[in-house]
Amino acid sequence: MRASAHEGAVAPTTCGPARDAVSQGGPAAGPLLLGVRHHGPGSARAVRAALEAYEPRVLLIEGPPEGDAVVGLAGEEAMVPPVALLAHAVNEPGRAAFWPLAEFSPEWVAIRWAVRRGVPVRFIDLPAAHTLAMSEGLTMSEGEGEPPGEGEGEPHEDGEEKPHSGGEKEPHREGEETVPGGPHGGGAAGDTPPEGRQRAAGHQEIRLDPLAALAEVAGYDDPERWWEDAVEHRRGGHHDPLAPFTALGEAMTELRAVHGDGGHSQDLLREAHMRLRLREAAKEFGSAGTAVVCGAWHVPALAELEQTAVTADRRLLKGLPKVRAEVTWVPWTYRRLAHRSGYGAGIAAPGWYGHLFAAPDRPVERWMTKVAGLLREQDHPVSSAHVIEAVRLAEALAVMRGRPLAGLTESTDAMRAVLCEGSDVPLALIRERLVVGEALGEVPEGAPAVPLQRDVERRQRAVRLKPVATERELDLDLRKDTDAARSRLLHRLRLLGVEWGVPAHSRAGSTGTFRETWRLRWEPELSVRVAEAALWGTTVYEAATAKACSRAVEAPAGTLADVTALAEHCLLAHLPEALSVVMRVLADRAALEADVGHLAQALPALVRSLRYGDVRGTDAGALAEVAGGMAARVRVGLPPACAGLGDEGAREMRGHLDAAHRAVRLLTRDASCAEGGEGLLGQGLAEEGQAGEDRSGAGLLSGWRGMLRTLAGRDRIPGLLRGRCVRLLLDEGCLAGEEAERLMSLALSPGAPPGEAAAWVEGFLSGGGMLLVHDERLLALVDRWLTGVPAEAFTDVLPLLRRTFGQFESGVRRTLGELVRRGPAGDGGRAEPGAGAAEGLPGFGPGLEAARAEPALETVRLLLGGARAKTGAFGEDESGPVDERREVRI
Repeated sequence: MRASAHEGAVAPTTCGPARDAVSQGGPAAGPLLLGVRHHGPGSARAVRAALEAYEPRVLLIEGPPEGDAVVGLAGEEAMVPPVALLAHAVNEPGRAAFWPLAEFSPEWVAIRWAVRRGVPVRFIDLPAAHTLAMSEGLTMSEGEGEPPGEGEGEPHEDGEEKPHSGGEKEPHREGEETVPGGPHGGGAAGDTPPEGRQRAAGHQEIRLDPLAALAEVAGYDDPERWWEDAVEHRRGGHHDPLAPFTALGEAMTELRAVHGDGGHSQDLLREAHMRLRLREAAKEFGSAGTAVVCGAWHVPALAELEQTAVTADRRLLKGLPKVRAEVTWVPWTYRRLAHRSGYGAGIAAPGWYGHLFAAPDRPVERWMTKVAGLLREQDHPVSSAHVIEAVRLAEALAVMRGRPLAGLTESTDAMRAVLCEGSDVPLALIRERLVVGEALGEVPEGAPAVPLQRDVERRQRAVRLKPVATERELDLDLRKDTDAARSRLLHRLRLLGVEWGVPAHSRAGSTGTFRETWRLRWEPELSVRVAEAALWGTTVYEAATAKACSRAVEAPAGTLADVTALAEHCLLAHLPEALSVVMRVLADRAALEADVGHLAQALPALVRSLRYGDVRGTDAGALAEVAGGMAARVRVGLPPACAGLGDEGAREMRGHLDAAHRAVRLLTRDASCAEGGEGLLGQGLAEEGQAGEDRSGAGLLSGWRGMLRTLAGRDRIPGLLRGRCVRLLLDEGCLAGEEAERLMSLALSPGAPPGEAAAWVEGFLSGGGMLLVHDERLLALVDRWLTGVPAEAFTDVLPLLRRTFGQFESGVRRTLGELVRRGPAGDGGRAEPGAGAAEGLPGFGPGLEAARAEPALETVRLLLGGARAKTGAFGEDESGPVDERREVRI
């Protein structure tokens, strides 16, 4: 009866009998269980030595069984780690899980060893079909979610890892506790047990960190340091390749005897499936020819084949939810391998671990040499003597701390003191480039992929843009065909949710519409985003077009600004078919929109689209028609919308007003340069044959300025908006200095409430404080008003003033302080030339030196495209002085 209950059962060994058999040169007595620490270089070296000595006939690896179909690709030369097995639900690609592998991962070393020798490799973990189904609501998880006892902890400040017990706690579910070892993740695509199998509500789940428990027994307060001293720094200390696994297996057996599953409830399901697959392999290849590489935590459970009935394991797995899943290989990065979000086996220093695994000897000396090479590339003065002293210091620190070999902590301390001369700036570069690393894996073209992924790869090759893991900036000149194609590809991918590139501000400060700057970095998750976007089409162009049309037609709840942003995106991505659909939706939505704020929000994106149309060669007629009508509606609707607003509403409306003003100025930019000019608006309408007097560029600009005058003079309009309108008119040259002074005098009169007056000043000065520096009449008005504010109201006014003047540059604030300290020149009038110099104030000369400034003015005229005026210095022509503000603006 007992034999039938355990059909096919064998007695696995945690290396005891197998060790004896191997040492005697004979076959092993049973399946070899190699318990490892994921991404541990010491475990990887030990696995390779054990497999060389044991020579199994079949190799079982902890991972999703769906990976059996693609494991053979691991042996190809084009497969360069770090890589990851990606499993995703076919009907819901966003539900996915990763199983990352680096060159120093024990599983990867074992797979490469087996594939190159023709040994079958099988994955034995819980199938991804079940794992993904049980992880509903959890996407983009790393499947190798082992406890930190098998993974890693949080990083120290110096780049070495730190146990959770002494650092910041990881968020955990309600009702959970953690033992001193700290919280961790366990489970493949998430730790949540399948529905119906969760623990009873209110039950406190204790989660164990095995490494912390073992380190505590050994007298260490840092699990990472104990692991390095016990495993990573012990090279060639024994001749038995199975000794490390025997010791670790025995330790885990003792831990599980005390703590059970350690709070990893889903591990019971995973281990039941592992035992079933182990029995199948032992029955097919023989128990002596079977080897298992898995997390050390699972070894005691896999050794219980005789104590666990087959029917019990099958009963435990019966009725699990299931989805259709696909598995492939995707490139991974060291930076993502170091990320812990949802990934219990993440490590903080993959570059350092890779170095420990690859270095044949003298790892500290080789590491310091790498660091010196990096610093020299960045023009840091590092000599051979620096390297020698850094190595000596690291070794001395290791001796003082009682460590067998200098670790990352000692190396970092030595680098900071010797190579970086105490500075953390170069040390940060070392952490990013070497400690974490910039490696990005590669996957052969034969790996399964959706058609859209293949098209993305073709487009990348066509425009010569290779995905890299490091962040870099890319400047594009849209007048060049290759750069224009790159821009279209990046915009289309962004539309599909593949954020490979993000627009950035150019370091050169260029504002030309023919230039774009992108910040590029390829992340492993983007492979999942591409799979998600595959439902829209098989090529990038088809998918982006289909998604844009769907967003425009099937998303009526979005704001008008969302639709205009989509139109701008279609123009940038060069999607003419989608743009026509979006423009029809935009015209309909704009005609029905009654909220002036929404119209003002939507206008800038539409005008930017018109502007880009000039460079990209797209038809801007339809855009111009909608933009003109929208701008006219904003102009008419703003005065009633601004009346009676509170402080928050006025502040929000000021943002809408500024955005709409910039859009109108850009829309009618040519109208302000030449009489009768139409600007972008007139050009677009002329193409459509619909330009009219009321909607011409000049007419719209004139009406807009009239609306600003109306807002500036109405008492029912909040002071913040009235002051802002006065400033906009003054900057436009449409308001004389005397009129601005009169409006300010009214707003700051003694009868005006101090809070309203302060808001007016905030709105007036929000464009910058240089106006007060050059017009002391206005400065004197502000000064007189401020000194006359009653003491009881000054406290309420002070925050507004501090916010207003705090936005000025330090030089402007200093100059204003000097002017105020000097006092008003006359009764608020302009100071006489030479007044500042006569009083000996620093920074003030006797006046402007016209002869020296004239060449600069000529250069400004040329830059702004203006003709050389027949004037003398600073605006004096045959008729006499002209307005200085207009002369400088050209």
